[in-house]
Amino acid sequence: MKVRNVCCATDCSWSPSQDPGYLVDLRGRSPAPTLDPPALHSPPIRGPRTPGLRRTQPGLSKSCRGAFRSPRPSSKSGQADGASEDSSHLDIQKLKEKRDLLEKEISQLISEGYSVDELEDHISQLHEYNDIKDVGQMLLGKLAVIRGVTTKELYPEFGLDMSD
Repeated sequence: MKVRNVCCATDCSWSPSQDPGYLVDLRGRSPAPTLDPPALHSPPIRGPRTPGLRRTQPGLSKSCRGAFRSPRPSSKSGQADGASEDSSHLDIQKLKEKRDLLEKEISQLISEGYSVDELEDHISQLHEYNDIKDVGQMLLGKLAVIRGVTTKELYPEFGLDMSD
Protein backbone atom coordinates (compact mmCIF):
# COMPACT_ATOMS: atom_id res chain seq x y z
CA MET A 1 0.00 0.00 0.00
CA LYS A 2 1.24 3.47 -0.88
CA VAL A 3 1.77 5.75 2.13
CA ARG A 4 0.48 9.30 1.79
CA ASN A 5 1.53 12.22 3.93
CA VAL A 6 -1.93 13.17 5.16
CA CYS A 7 -0.96 16.18 7.23
CA CYS A 8 1.53 18.85 6.46
CA ALA A 9 2.81 21.81 8.46
CA THR A 10 0.57 24.32 6.68
CA ASP A 11 -2.76 22.51 6.29
CA CYS A 12 -4.11 19.83 8.60
CA SER A 13 -7.63 19.78 7.19
CA TRP A 14 -7.07 16.74 4.90
CA SER A 15 -9.73 14.09 4.77
CA PRO A 16 -9.90 10.90 2.64
CA SER A 17 -13.10 12.01 0.91
CA GLN A 18 -11.36 15.13 -0.44
CA ASP A 19 -8.42 13.21 -1.96
CA PRO A 20 -9.45 11.30 -5.12
CA GLY A 21 -6.04 9.63 -5.29
CA TYR A 22 -6.54 8.13 -1.89
CA LEU A 23 -9.89 6.64 -2.91
CA VAL A 24 -8.33 5.14 -6.07
CA ASP A 25 -5.68 3.41 -3.97
CA LEU A 26 -8.43 1.77 -1.89
CA ARG A 27 -10.13 0.00 -4.87
CA GLY A 28 -10.28 -3.67 -4.38
CA ARG A 29 -9.61 -3.46 -0.67
CA SER A 30 -11.86 -3.83 2.29
CA PRO A 31 -14.35 -0.97 2.78
CA ALA A 32 -12.91 -0.15 6.19
CA PRO A 33 -9.28 0.91 5.77
CA THR A 34 -6.87 -0.31 8.39
CA LEU A 35 -4.65 2.07 10.23
CA ASP A 36 -1.05 2.21 9.11
CA PRO A 37 1.48 1.16 11.72
CA PRO A 38 2.98 4.15 13.57
CA ALA A 39 6.44 3.45 12.10
CA LEU A 40 5.21 4.40 8.61
CA HIS A 41 4.12 7.89 9.65
CA SER A 42 6.80 10.51 9.28
CA PRO A 43 6.88 13.68 11.37
CA PRO A 44 6.06 16.96 9.59
CA ILE A 45 8.95 18.49 7.73
CA ARG A 46 10.27 21.63 9.42
CA GLY A 47 12.35 24.34 7.85
CA PRO A 48 15.77 25.37 9.05
CA ARG A 49 15.95 27.02 12.44
CA THR A 50 16.46 30.77 12.49
CA PRO A 51 19.51 31.65 14.59
CA GLY A 52 18.13 35.12 15.37
CA LEU A 53 15.27 33.66 17.38
CA ARG A 54 17.37 31.83 19.96
CA ARG A 55 16.82 32.72 23.58
CA THR A 56 20.39 32.03 24.58
CA GLN A 57 23.66 32.39 22.77
CA PRO A 58 24.84 29.30 20.92
CA GLY A 59 27.33 27.30 22.91
CA LEU A 60 26.08 28.32 26.37
CA SER A 61 24.92 25.47 28.51
CA LYS A 62 21.93 25.62 30.80
CA SER A 63 24.20 25.89 33.82
CA CYS A 64 25.53 29.27 32.56
CA ARG A 65 22.16 30.91 32.70
CA GLY A 66 21.92 30.61 36.47
CA ALA A 67 18.90 30.70 38.73
CA PHE A 68 16.25 33.40 38.68
CA ARG A 69 17.16 36.51 40.66
CA SER A 70 14.45 38.91 41.73
CA PRO A 71 14.91 42.55 40.72
CA ARG A 72 13.56 43.54 44.13
CA PRO A 73 16.38 44.41 46.52
CA SER A 74 16.64 42.21 49.54
CA SER A 75 18.49 42.67 52.80
CA LYS A 76 22.04 41.41 52.57
CA SER A 77 22.91 38.40 54.68
CA GLY A 78 25.81 40.33 56.23
CA GLN A 79 23.54 43.16 57.36
CA ALA A 80 22.49 42.95 60.97
CA ASP A 81 18.81 42.81 61.87
CA GLY A 82 19.30 45.99 63.90
CA ALA A 83 20.25 47.98 60.78
CA SER A 84 17.09 46.79 59.00
CA GLU A 85 15.02 47.70 62.06
CA ASP A 86 16.61 51.17 62.18
CA SER A 87 15.74 51.66 58.53
CA SER A 88 12.11 50.71 59.23
CA HIS A 89 11.94 53.16 62.16
CA LEU A 90 13.34 55.91 59.93
CA ASP A 91 10.70 55.17 57.26
CA ILE A 92 7.95 55.26 59.88
CA GLN A 93 9.25 58.57 61.23
CA LYS A 94 9.23 60.11 57.72
CA LEU A 95 5.67 58.92 57.14
CA LYS A 96 4.53 60.41 60.46
CA GLU A 97 6.12 63.75 59.53
CA LYS A 98 4.37 63.72 56.16
CA ARG A 99 1.04 62.92 57.84
CA ASP A 100 1.50 65.82 60.28
CA LEU A 101 2.30 68.19 57.39
CA LEU A 102 -0.82 67.11 55.48
CA GLU A 103 -3.02 67.50 58.56
CA LYS A 104 -1.63 71.01 59.03
CA GLU A 105 -2.48 71.88 55.40
CA ILE A 106 -6.01 70.50 55.81
CA SER A 107 -6.63 72.53 58.97
CA GLN A 108 -5.31 75.66 57.21
CA LEU A 109 -7.68 75.14 54.25
CA ILE A 110 -10.62 74.60 56.62
CA SER A 111 -9.74 77.80 58.50
CA GLU A 112 -9.76 79.67 55.15
CA GLY A 113 -13.34 78.53 54.59
CA TYR A 114 -12.87 75.53 52.29
CA SER A 115 -14.91 72.38 52.87
CA VAL A 116 -14.48 68.80 51.70
CA ASP A 117 -17.89 68.87 49.97
CA GLU A 118 -16.93 72.03 48.08
CA LEU A 119 -13.65 70.45 47.00
CA GLU A 120 -15.37 67.29 45.75
CA ASP A 121 -17.87 69.42 43.79
CA HIS A 122 -15.03 71.46 42.28
CA ILE A 123 -13.19 68.29 41.21
CA SER A 124 -16.38 66.92 39.65
CA GLN A 125 -16.85 70.15 37.67
CA LEU A 126 -13.24 70.00 36.46
CA HIS A 127 -13.80 66.44 35.18
CA GLU A 128 -16.93 67.55 33.31
CA TYR A 129 -15.07 70.55 31.82
CA ASN A 130 -12.24 68.32 30.62
CA ASP A 131 -14.68 65.87 29.01
CA ILE A 132 -16.44 68.71 27.16
CA LYS A 133 -13.10 70.18 26.07
CA ASP A 134 -12.00 66.77 24.74
CA VAL A 135 -15.18 66.53 22.63
CA GLY A 136 -14.59 70.06 21.29
CA GLN A 137 -11.00 69.18 20.35
CA MET A 138 -12.20 66.05 18.58
CA LEU A 139 -14.78 68.03 16.59
CA LEU A 140 -12.18 70.65 15.65
CA GLY A 141 -9.89 67.85 14.47
CA LYS A 142 -12.60 66.29 12.31
CA LEU A 143 -13.51 69.68 10.82
CA ALA A 144 -9.85 70.37 10.08
CA VAL A 145 -9.56 67.05 8.23
CA ILE A 146 -12.69 67.80 6.17
CA ARG A 147 -11.39 71.26 5.24
CA GLY A 148 -7.83 70.04 4.72
CA VAL A 149 -6.31 72.45 7.25
CA THR A 150 -4.71 72.16 10.67
CA THR A 151 -6.66 72.63 13.89
CA LYS A 152 -4.38 75.55 14.68
CA GLU A 153 -5.76 77.35 11.62
CA LEU A 154 -9.34 76.90 12.91
CA TYR A 155 -8.74 78.49 16.32
CA PRO A 156 -9.11 82.16 15.20
CA GLU A 157 -12.30 81.33 13.25
CA PHE A 158 -13.98 80.12 16.46
CA GLY A 159 -12.46 82.80 18.70
CA LEU A 160 -10.19 80.38 20.52
CA ASP A 161 -6.79 81.19 21.99
CA MET A 162 -3.92 78.74 21.46
CA SER A 163 -3.73 78.27 25.24
CA ASP A 164 -7.32 76.98 25.32
